[in-house]
Amino acid sequence: MLKQRVITAVVLLLVLLPALFYDGSAPFSVLVLLFMVAAAWEWGRLNGYSMPASCLVGGVCALLCASLWWDGWVAQPLPRLWLVTGAAWVLLGGWVLRAGVPAWGQLDRSFRLGLGLLALVLTWLAVAQAKLIGTNFLLSVFALVWVADIGAYFAGRTWGGRLVTRKLAPSISPGKSWEGVWGGMVAVLLLAWAWTRFDLWAQPAVPSFYSHLAGRGVVFVVIACLFMAAMSVVGDLIESLVKRSAGVKDSSKLLPGHGGVLDRVDALLPSLPLAMMLYSF
Repeated sequence: MLKQRVITAVVLLLVLLPALFYDGSAPFSVLVLLFMVAAAWEWGRLNGYSMPASCLVGGVCALLCASLWWDGWVAQPLPRLWLVTGAAWVLLGGWVLRAGVPAWGQLDRSFRLGLGLLALVLTWLAVAQAKLIGTNFLLSVFALVWVADIGAYFAGRTWGGRLVTRKLAPSISPGKSWEGVWGGMVAVLLLAWAWTRFDLWAQPAVPSFYSHLAGRGVVFVVIACLFMAAMSVVGDLIESLVKRSAGVKDSSKLLPGHGGVLDRVDALLPSLPLAMMLYSF
């Protein structure tokens, strides 16, 4: 399993890194589009659709993303769209987690499919816009999610259950603890501090997400980073809830040793649109 994970990770890096650091935004946007199509196929399967129907869902995702690209949405400022998307993630995400696994299965299947498809398309649009802003900006948002996850893992392993005996979401993801969430938040704050210091020293052509926030004051940076870290946890928990409802451990086996695409991008689904919301306003 470890060997599979390492090989898959190396292959993904060899594919993604050249596109990420390429001057233009098109190669990376195309690669992310392919990942979103795969995630849409997984989403169809998780919600009980057949293989042909799930493939059709992936095709619809590709068509919607391509249409937005063709119509020039990637290059347009979309503050209202990102505000509505951010509000929807906060309100609907909170409602879904509060309602729990049984309530998710009772929702109309077409409605569930539409929600996931919309989330994937908007995430692709957010990634494409962030890459157009600049690699330093996009990479800093990616790093926020990765560092939050790493910080939560180590804090949870070290202090999980010692400060708060009640688990974060025992019916959805029994292994997650409040200490892990707090550890992820602290890690994100340290990342924001380090990246803003790096931007001041290196003077990149495009500032990072954190340097952009810093223009509004330290308090705003702290609140925004804590909010982003918390919402990355929401994305992770929602995917866990959907998998538990479907009775599966992984969204698919597309990435040997890592599960499916949704397993790798779940925390990014709310984080990228929310980053664009904070950037736009």
